[in-house]
Amino acid sequence: MANETISFFSRKPISCPACEASIYREELRTGRGRLNAGNLTDELRRQYIASKKYGAVYPLIYTVTACPECGYAAFAQDFETISATAVERIQASSDDRLNALKPVFGIPDFSAPRSLISGCAAYFLAMSCYDHFDAEVAPTIKQGLCALRAAWLCNDLHRSSPNENYDYLAAVFYRKARFFYALAVEREQDGSESIGNAGHLGPDLDKNYGYDGVLYISALLEYRYGPTSDDDFRRQALDRAKRTVARLFGMGKASKNKPTAILDNARDVYDAISRELGVKEEE
Repeated sequence: MANETISFFSRKPISCPACEASIYREELRTGRGRLNAGNLTDELRRQYIASKKYGAVYPLIYTVTACPECGYAAFAQDFETISATAVERIQASSDDRLNALKPVFGIPDFSAPRSLISGCAAYFLAMSCYDHFDAEVAPTIKQGLCALRAAWLCNDLHRSSPNENYDYLAAVFYRKARFFYALAVEREQDGSESIGNAGHLGPDLDKNYGYDGVLYISALLEYRYGPTSDDDFRRQALDRAKRTVARLFGMGKASKNKPTAILDNARDVYDAISRELGVKEEE
C-alpha cells in the first residue's frame, strides 16, 4: 500500500532551471514508526534506529533536488530560485560535473527512489553547483553541509559494504567539509558572505544549532581532519579552533543560551585540542 512506503514522489513536476527537464521531487514519509530517533553523535548527527517493518531509513538522502538530465543539484529551497547568471554557469559546467561524478558514484538515476549511493551523489553534485551560486544565498556553508552529510552517508555505505572503499571517500568528504566550514566562518567574519542567509544550518535535520553549531563543527573538523604535515600550521590552526570552542562555553562557565550538545561537546573538543597542543609543546 502507498501509505506503507518510505517515500513518495510529488504529483506536480518542477522544471530544472538549467535544462528545463521535468523533475518529480521525492519526499520522505515520517509517520507510522518510520523514524525512530536514537543518539546524537558528537558531530551533531541524529542517528535513527532501524525498524522491523521499514528497515533503516536515511532522511538526509532526500534533502537535495537533483536533475537526472544535466546534474544540476541544490537544496530544495534554492533549486528553483537560482539567478540567471548562476544558471549560465551551471549550464556551462554540466559535462565537467557529471564527468567528475562518474568515477566516484557512477551516474545514478535521480528519477528513481533514492538510495544511499544516489543520496551521496546528489550531495556531491550540489557541492559542485554551489560554486556557481551568488553570495547572497550563503553557498559556502551549504557546500560544507553537503560535504559533511556526504561523509556521514559514505560511512553508512561503508558499514553495509566494507570492501568498497567508502571509508576513504568519507575521509575525503570530511576534509572538504573542514575546508568549507573554515572558509564560511572566514567569509562571515570579513563580511563577504553571511552564514545567516543559509537558513537551516543543522548540521542534521532535526535541530538547527545555528551559528554556534557552525563554529563547533568547524573546530571539530579542524581537529580531526585538518592538515598535519606542517607542525607550525597545525599548531596555529588548533590554537584558533581551541579559542573558538572556548568562546562557545565561556571558558568553562555554563550558559543557558547554549544547548547541552554544544556545551558538552565543545568542552570535550577543547580538552582534546589542549592535550595535542601540550604534546607538541613538549616535542
